[in-house]
Amino acid sequence: MQLFLAQKTTNPFIASQIDDLTKQINQYELKRDSLNIILEKLELNQINHELKTYFLPKINPNESLIAHEAMFLVYDEKHEQAKWVLHKISTNILEGNVGRTNDFRKDPFVKTGSSEEKDFFLKTKKQNGKYAYEGFGYDRGHLAPSADFRWSKKALSESYFYSNMSPQMASFNRECWADLEGLIRGYVYENKRDLIVYTGPVLHKDLKKITKSINGVSIPEKFFKIVVDFKEKKAIAYLIPQENKKYPVEYFATSINEIEKITGLDFLNQLDEKTEELLEKQKDVSHWLPEKQKSDVVPFEEGILGKGKFNTVQASRFVDTGKKKEICGTVVSTHFSKNKHSFLNLDKAFPKQIFSLTIWNSNLHNFSYQPHIELKNKKICIRGKISDNKGVPTMNIENEKAITFLE
Repeated sequence: MQLFLAQKTTNPFIASQIDDLTKQINQYELKRDSLNIILEKLELNQINHELKTYFLPKINPNESLIAHEAMFLVYDEKHEQAKWVLHKISTNILEGNVGRTNDFRKDPFVKTGSSEEKDFFLKTKKQNGKYAYEGFGYDRGHLAPSADFRWSKKALSESYFYSNMSPQMASFNRECWADLEGLIRGYVYENKRDLIVYTGPVLHKDLKKITKSINGVSIPEKFFKIVVDFKEKKAIAYLIPQENKKYPVEYFATSINEIEKITGLDFLNQLDEKTEELLEKQKDVSHWLPEKQKSDVVPFEEGILGKGKFNTVQASRFVDTGKKKEICGTVVSTHFSKNKHSFLNLDKAFPKQIFSLTIWNSNLHNFSYQPHIELKNKKICIRGKISDNKGVPTMNIENEKAITFLE
């Protein structure tokens, strides 16, 4: 009966229209996919041409340029990793949604043979079909991060060549280094502009090697990253040690000139001399911070404050010790609550604060000024005991004598 009703109630003309429209949609989808493949190829060709024509570092006579579609590099056989990797973060990532591939593999373009899986861990198949892993203590740290290529399957896949890997401690790769990568991508998202990026380890003959590595991969002590917004004629560099001291990434900002002195590399040699000089001397990190972090400043360098004084990052050493310490920094944000309590953050504002001050309403009479107003943007030192407040070192101040001005 149901079959009979279906046959009686179906309109053959409408059914035919539905079939035709469905076929057209399927054909359109196939054509769109085909056009997207062509478009991706053309965009990769354009990026490849741009990087090769204008931004290649100087190549020494004894070096071989490894040219992939989305990135270039020079491989150092002695250390079994790249000296540098050059890539572009395209604004295509704003709409990109290609997922991680994790297809780690040797780089066939490295004639001497790149590093490989057995340089980082051993994988043994057990009787139950599963694998047992023996790690050598280091992550396979991407130099050009895969997330920078999430608009292109081809580019994303290239980022998993072992020539783009360098040994990184987990605490470095997943925290400070990841923060830097996120900061740079954030600039692209916020400003809608492409970036040219150079990344590499600082290599020298005294580096230790992963003892179980079959190819003798060296363990870098420091990594650099150089970022150029060519349209705006802005540049910045970062030099970050693997040793994790919990400093914000902007603490490690420097100039391209400084990276060149340390590494002996020449990055922007294809540009005209005037533009090269303009870009390579810049080190103003504030331009590269998100809008909400523009007020942030770099913590004082260790050792420059004098005996008995510490910066805001070092303050974490003294949490809940019961000892009074003198901490110095810049008040970058303040808040005066409805209960008339004053809250101040030094060097980094909420919600990424690294050191905070609290002045309770009951102690305001001990101040000849309004702390949340007078102390804003001032460089100060504060002496007191340090406690933990939800993971942030915090000092409660009872009177203005605990505070000295550095300016």
